[in-house]
Amino acid sequence: MESIELLINRKKVKVEVDSNTPLLWVLRDHLSLVGTKYGCGIAQCGACTVWLDGEPMRSCVLPVSAVGKSAVTTIEGLNEKAEHPVQVAWDELDVPQCGYCQAGQIMTAAALLKKNPKPSHDDIVAGMSGNICRCGTYHRIHNAVKRASEIASASNSSKKK
Repeated sequence: MESIELLINRKKVKVEVDSNTPLLWVLRDHLSLVGTKYGCGIAQCGACTVWLDGEPMRSCVLPVSAVGKSAVTTIEGLNEKAEHPVQVAWDELDVPQCGYCQAGQIMTAAALLKKNPKPSHDDIVAGMSGNICRCGTYHRIHNAVKRASEIASASNSSKKK
C-alpha cells in the first residue's frame, strides 16, 4: 500500500492503495465517486470514462500510479449542478434507458464538444464510437450531442453580448 495524492474534481485527496489499483476502483471504492461505472474491465465499452487533464480516459485500465499530478474529472465534477450543456441535452431529450453507460457517454460527448463545438454527423459518430450503449439508444445519444452543441453555442452567444 502506498499513500497517493490525487487531484479529483478540483480537490486534492489522499488514498492508501496499491499503486497498480485501477483508477476506477480508487474512485468508486475509496472516494465513493460511484457515477463512473465498471463495464468491461478492458477499456472497450467506455462506461468508465473520466477526463485526465481534460482528455477522455478509460479508468478501468489506468493504474492510479499513472495519474501522477494530472487532474481527474469524473461525471460528478463535470458540473456541480448538472448544468453542463451535455447534461442538459441528455435530460431534455430523455436519452438514457437503463442509464448504465451514461456517465461515460456524457464525459466523452463533453470532451468531443470541447474540441469541436459544432461537430458534423460524422464527427459525432466517430467521436462517440468507442462508447457502447447496451440499450441501443444511439439515435438519442447522437441527437443529444447535437443539441448540446446548440445549447453551448447559444450560451456562448449570450455571454458575448
